[in-house]
Amino acid sequence: MGFNATGAPDIANMGAMYDELVAADATQEQNLDILWLLFGAYLVFFMQCGFALLEAGSVRAKNTKNILLKNVLDACLGGIIWWTIGYPIALGDMGTKDTKDDVTQPFFMDRIEGKGTHTYYAMWMFQWAFAATAATIVSGAVAERCAFSAYLSYTFALTGFIYPVVVYWGWVTHGFLSAWTGKEPYLGANGLIDFAGSGVVHMTGGGAALMGAIALGPRTGRFAPRTGEVQDMPGHSTVLAALGTFILWFGWYGFNPVSTLAFQYMQDAARAAVMTTLAACAGGATTLAIHVALKNPPDVSPALNGILAGLVSITGPCPVVDAWAAVLIGFIGAFVYYGSSKLLLKLKIDDPLDASPVHFFCGAWGVIASGLFANKEFVGGVYGTSEDDYGALMGGGGKQLGVQIVGVLVIGSWTCVTTGAVFLVLKLAKMLRVSAEDEDQGLDSSHHGGDAYNFAAGKPAQVA
Repeated sequence: MGFNATGAPDIANMGAMYDELVAADATQEQNLDILWLLFGAYLVFFMQCGFALLEAGSVRAKNTKNILLKNVLDACLGGIIWWTIGYPIALGDMGTKDTKDDVTQPFFMDRIEGKGTHTYYAMWMFQWAFAATAATIVSGAVAERCAFSAYLSYTFALTGFIYPVVVYWGWVTHGFLSAWTGKEPYLGANGLIDFAGSGVVHMTGGGAALMGAIALGPRTGRFAPRTGEVQDMPGHSTVLAALGTFILWFGWYGFNPVSTLAFQYMQDAARAAVMTTLAACAGGATTLAIHVALKNPPDVSPALNGILAGLVSITGPCPVVDAWAAVLIGFIGAFVYYGSSKLLLKLKIDDPLDASPVHFFCGAWGVIASGLFANKEFVGGVYGTSEDDYGALMGGGGKQLGVQIVGVLVIGSWTCVTTGAVFLVLKLAKMLRVSAEDEDQGLDSSHHGGDAYNFAAGKPAQVA
């Protein structure tokens, strides 16, 4: 409190001082929101390192440089595409509407205006990291035989149009799947409960991965010519794959908790972090148990993919389920992953990293899980739109589950049809797959100037 010249309280200026304190408090809150989003963006972007290590370790040594270059360009090329057209389509009005009621997200970041613009750049960073994740999922499924020009083409289509449309549908005010309409959602109930993107991110990336693997066909030698028996093609470094998986798990704490988008929702963020942890643990342990129960020796790879299956499965329902439900979601996710992986092999679909079983099929399960296990109290706290629609197995009836199933069908259909068309065009144009000779030699030598590993370096020259 201020005082005047006589030492008495300066009542006349108290109103102005109060306004200054309120303004300072609002500024601090805005800065914390920005910090929270940037922190999440950095963690999610660090997942690119995890993907790079996991994918490099899971392919043969002769294709290491190729898969690493694709991961690098997912970030670089994806950033340019996201700046130009991806983000305006995904989270904006495409720069055509001049309004003071909503934030405009124009092309090329031009003419940014409207309410809530203090988080504009931070939100761009956060959502760019998500878009890069969706694109990177595909590279593992098409590894070791996809032409580099085809990679550039499908990355442009996925990051620039296919994925942004799903984001708009699922997470933006006017999206017909969205829970964030500020009124009665278009589909009823709470709208689609897909908090951090089991469907929006992982089904989209995983669906594209599935279509790419189908269009490309299996790697040469993956299935025996006469019997069709599966031939093992193990990756060259379990160490890299394991380290990559742990980095992905770490990055998921930016993916799920920071999807609260504002610093004030720490209770929801903390709950999301714990549920993320429990589902990952359950997924990894259960997948390994399934593998051993089928009379296989204990192996690292099934456990690693099981962890990812649990993480993908909990991404959508992470803030709206109880701890026991998170464990059960991860447990069932392990069976979804293991079963779908074996199904693809039966169908002669070769996905070197099991990207589509982990991301597409477990992503679909994660969306449905919200409709089964969402807790009434948590749904009301996070979404706050419907008191009567929550998990069907929690007493909420079947309306929310119906919305979740519609979301799975819509996202799955859109992604598979559009990416399938992209890969079909590339295949008809003979741009999709490298030659048999290049594949046999390895893409590092045939396309990128030499192997990733130079084992001869430092060795003394042979004396004649």
